[in-house]
Amino acid sequence: MKDLLLIDDDPELAELLRAYLGGEGIGLDAAVSGSAGLEMARAGDYELVILDVMLPDTSGFNVLTKLRAVSGVPVIMLTGRGEEIDRVIGLEMGADDYVSKPFQLRELLARIHAVLRRYGRGAGEGGEPAMAKAKPGIGIGEVHLNRNARNMTIGGEPVHLTSTEFDILEMLALNMGNVVERTDLMERALGRGEDFDDYVLNVHMSNLRKKLDRHVCIKTIRGRGYLLAVPQEEAV
Repeated sequence: MKDLLLIDDDPELAELLRAYLGGEGIGLDAAVSGSAGLEMARAGDYELVILDVMLPDTSGFNVLTKLRAVSGVPVIMLTGRGEEIDRVIGLEMGADDYVSKPFQLRELLARIHAVLRRYGRGAGEGGEPAMAKAKPGIGIGEVHLNRNARNMTIGGEPVHLTSTEFDILEMLALNMGNVVERTDLMERALGRGEDFDDYVLNVHMSNLRKKLDRHVCIKTIRGRGYLLAVPQEEAV
């Protein structure tokens, strides 16, 4: 059974999710405050954290910042309906995905499965196997991706990537020099269909570009997608 942590001050939501997810073979612990949730997240071995933006003692963003300082555990943020700024801030600060309140239980379950599938590299939709790991390491100039450990170093120094950021960069790196269609990134790296707003991808791309700095360039191919390239000065 997978173990998840919910940080939300609504006990009725916690009980509802515990019963619903339990029927799907997913265990759920819950904390009603940011401080308690952070303590549980640090002490426990959770596969994913569901974190509400609005908490009684602090904001979910503060919890996310402190959590990201010590853990790369996947995080799904719960945001208010229509609060686009909260979604963008959460993604910029290291959340892997978001779900807007109020939400359908099956919607949250789908987001949980999508994030866990990406993070664990399990089977994809339709039973298709995850991307083969015949090439465990990818080197691009000073940038190195370890596909087994799912981490990145630049010049030998570790640079933190969220699981979603890693999946996007991995997909671009495996297609180095070729355009990766935007729809393919949405479906395969983010687990989202074309009906979802693609600003989620835009935010992740912005985060990646900042972390890669001048070492690797992610070019936007208007109307199509993205292309990964080494800047000329790095390629010399």
